[in-house]
Amino acid sequence: MNSFHTPVLLKEVVEYLKIEKGKKYIDATVGGGGQTVEILKRGGIVLGIDCDQEAIDCVNQNDRECVTLVKGNFRDIDKIAHLNNFDKVAGIIFDLGVSSHQLEVPGRGFSFQKEGPLDMRMDKDLAVQAKDLLQVLTKGELYELFSKLGEESNARRISEYIVSARKVKPIETTQDLALIIERAYGMKRGATSANARASADKKVFQALRIAVNDELNALRETLPKGVKLLEENGRLLVISFHSLEDRIVKQSFIEFQERRIGKIITKKLISPCIEEINKNKRSRSAKLRVFKKI
Repeated sequence: MNSFHTPVLLKEVVEYLKIEKGKKYIDATVGGGGQTVEILKRGGIVLGIDCDQEAIDCVNQNDRECVTLVKGNFRDIDKIAHLNNFDKVAGIIFDLGVSSHQLEVPGRGFSFQKEGPLDMRMDKDLAVQAKDLLQVLTKGELYELFSKLGEESNARRISEYIVSARKVKPIETTQDLALIIERAYGMKRGATSANARASADKKVFQALRIAVNDELNALRETLPKGVKLLEENGRLLVISFHSLEDRIVKQSFIEFQERRIGKIITKKLISPCIEEINKNKRSRSAKLRVFKKI
């Protein structure tokens, strides 16, 4: 099941969820089902949500009992929970970002390291792809996108190069975009380190992915809904990989605590240990925060 996605901080997730036999839990980003399996092993009953049908299909192959799988966006967690009799749950886990499978499959267009179409939709039913944004956004809008969502220092120059390039031909593949970024940075073969090139590519691709899937707004919407679904002493866990995501989670948890809904369990961020980072390089930017309802 984990071949679809390698879950990060799995040991910590299990520890902080405090799983009890017969209790209900929501895996709001089911991915390959790694966290769901651990909850099931301990006798929990799981509602698994994912907007990617391929993720749902991967878990479905195992035909497990005590798990309900729903294709949907976690911004609708309240409606999905109600329709599936999960109105009160003991815990909810959000594992944000892109899955291992999505990064590895060239046709999904998430990775600058894989030649493929500039798609980046987690939910293939969405109308707008990354290539569409690159075609219609103005230079100013592209700058805002890359500087804010990608935190890219060279956003203005990259935006200028994109606008110039699309006048010649549409930017349709991951390598089309990677080449434009390389030119914007003045990167000639061998002149700049591979790490510098990868960092620039990663930030721009990340910004496009967040925009295509409206990830930050979805996160802002779902956290208050998630807290309402928790029963007394229920726990809300969020693993983020981006500073903007983590900021939303941190501010939301502080607001919940000030409203005396519950308390923040993780006074300090929980990060992967060196051993986990060595085994899974993608885990290095993961941050876990936990909130407990009172």
